[in-house]
Amino acid sequence: MQVNVRVPAKINLALAIGPLRPDGFHDLATLFHAVSLYDDITVSDDDADAPTPPASAARQVTVRVDGPYGTGVPADESNLAVRAVYALADAAGVRPRASLRIRKNIPVAAGLAGGSADAAGALLACAELWGLDWPVERLAEVAASLGSDVPFSLIGGTALGTGRGERLEPQSTGASLHWVLAVSEARLSTPAVYRRLDALRAQEGPQAAALWSQTAGAHGGAAPGSAGPVVDPRIVSAVLHGDASAVAPLLTNDMQAAAVDLQPTLQDTLRAGHEAGALGGIVSGSGPTCVFLAADESHARAVATTLAATGHCLAAEPVKGPVRPVLGEHHTS
Repeated sequence: MQVNVRVPAKINLALAIGPLRPDGFHDLATLFHAVSLYDDITVSDDDADAPTPPASAARQVTVRVDGPYGTGVPADESNLAVRAVYALADAAGVRPRASLRIRKNIPVAAGLAGGSADAAGALLACAELWGLDWPVERLAEVAASLGSDVPFSLIGGTALGTGRGERLEPQSTGASLHWVLAVSEARLSTPAVYRRLDALRAQEGPQAAALWSQTAGAHGGAAPGSAGPVVDPRIVSAVLHGDASAVAPLLTNDMQAAAVDLQPTLQDTLRAGHEAGALGGIVSGSGPTCVFLAADESHARAVATTLAATGHCLAAEPVKGPVRPVLGEHHTS
C-alpha cells in the first residue's frame, strides 16, 4: 500500500529573534502561516507491521526526489524526510522499511521550510501507513526532535511559535489571505543568516544601528534590552480576521537585515514587489524568498505577473493561506 500527503510551505508573518543563548540557539517568537505551495510525499512499505529488527539488521529506507526544485536534494539518510521515517519507526517499534518519493515544488534553502515540510509529510504518511492512530500531539514530539519548523509543518494553518519555534499555539482563522512568493535563484543557509544577525548586532556605530532598526523591535519584536521576543497581538488579530490592509504594515522580520546583508539583491526584489503594487512585503524567515501581501486573489495574480517581468526573482508564485497538510488517496498494491 502507498499513502500520499501534500504538505505546504510556511512563511513567517512576524519573526522576532532574541539574543544568542549560551547553548548556541536563539529564543524566538513568530507567527507561522502555511501557504498553498506544496511538496508531494508518497510513502509505500510492504513490511510496515513487522516487529522491530535486531540492532544488526539493516535499515532500509529509500528516497527518490524529483520536481522543479529536486536538483541537489540528497537521496540518502541525510534527507530530513528519511530521518523522520527512522525516528517514527523507533518511537513506534516498527521496522523502518519504506520507499519515499518527494516531489519538490517548494524551493530549497529558501526560508519556506521545504525540508521540514518533507519530514512532516513523511511522519503523516508513515503514521497512516503503519496504522499508528496517534494523536497529533504524539507525532509532534517526534517532529520536534527533527527540527524547529517540523512541528508547525505537521499541522499547518496559522500558529504562534515560541522557544526555538517548536512550541505552538494554533490560531483559528476565518478568512484567507493572498500572497506572492518571489523565489530567488540564490540559497541562504539558516545558520549562516543567524551568524550574520549576531555579527550585525555585535557591531558598533551608526551603520549597525540603522540595520538593526530596520527590523528589530518593530511591531513588538525583540529590541535590545527587552524581556524577550514577542509577536505584536495586532498582527495576530488582523490575520485571524483576514484583514490584509491591517496586516501589511505589521509584517516584520528580525532576520531580514542579515539576509539582505548576505544577499543584497533582495533589496531590489523587495522594492520591485512594492512597485508592483503589493500591500506589504518582507523576507520570509531566513530568506532568500520574499513574500508580498495582496488584497485578493486577482491582485495577487497581477502582482505576480508584474514582479516576474522585472527579472528580480526566479519565479513569482501567487498563493493563499492558511492551508493545512492534505492526506491523499491510499493505493493498495
